Amino acid sequence: MPPEKRVNRLRTPAPDPRLTPPPMPPSNQPGNRPYSGSSPSGQSRRESPRTKPSGTSSGLYKSALGKAVRQRWQQTKTYVRRHPMLVVVYWFLVKTMLVLFLGSVAWVVVLKYVPVWFTPLTISRKWDAMGTDQPSEIHKTWRSFDEINKEAALAVVASEDQQFPYHWGFDFDEIQDAIRENQYRKRPRGASTISQQVAKNVFLWTGRSYIRKGLEVYFTVLIELIWGKKRILEVYLNVAETGPMTFGVEAASERFYGHSASSLSRSEAARIAAVLPNPNKFSVKNPSAYIQRRTRQISRQMRALGGQKYIRNL
Repeated sequence: MPPEKRVNRLRTPAPDPRLTPPPMPPSNQPGNRPYSGSSPSGQSRRESPRTKPSGTSSGLYKSALGKAVRQRWQQTKTYVRRHPMLVVVYWFLVKTMLVLFLGSVAWVVVLKYVPVWFTPLTISRKWDAMGTDQPSEIHKTWRSFDEINKEAALAVVASEDQQFPYHWGFDFDEIQDAIRENQYRKRPRGASTISQQVAKNVFLWTGRSYIRKGLEVYFTVLIELIWGKKRILEVYLNVAETGPMTFGVEAASERFYGHSASSLSRSEAARIAAVLPNPNKFSVKNPSAYIQRRTRQISRQMRALGGQKYIRNL
């Protein structure tokens, strides 16, 4: 029996020629060129565009942004810990803002049921008249909504804010029209609603500033939510300036017509409404030609709105 042939198991077996790819041709032969990492179009593979999954870029951006925000927040907390006084100031401001917010809401709730006997405007007029030759007596008499002729309520709605029963404190169409017109008018036209005028007269000081305008928006939202339309119109009829040192339609009716506001006629109510834009310049008792013309216009608008039924369901 022939001896068993030893096999070297450590030697790599010879490759199968059927599985071995053909050798690359030399680079110096015609028709061949060395591979330089470029695609046939001349672009480098590293520079060739790649199709990324949708949202990858935005996800990376959000992740980086979130990391930056967290780092910034950590830096801020570290800075605050090193300066304890900032913590005291921070909590003081927070408590102050909370007290002012709760106080303003409570004030609005109280004035929903209590007559508004004075406003910053009445105090300002009283202060300006003191020490001068002008009379400093304030003419003001509070009357409930039911004690005032509805012609007066309809007149101020027709002249000042015809969308009053329907908007939520702001007439955005009127605001846009005023912005367009004020680009060409020498004297700017306002677009304040009755609600905004009440918020300004009852809660804020006179003057123009962005802070006051922002607070006006805030109080307008509050009284729309807490008071309702009927109370807003009632307060407006009692605090609106209707003449020199005269506030409210009851005081104007007694002073200029000699009778109560409960018996106002349509023309009388329209004339009071006609002077509201500038009651210190225009007069209810001695109306100019402009006021007489504006009174007729307001009376026509009152009829066009349908009369007192327009404000019946406030």
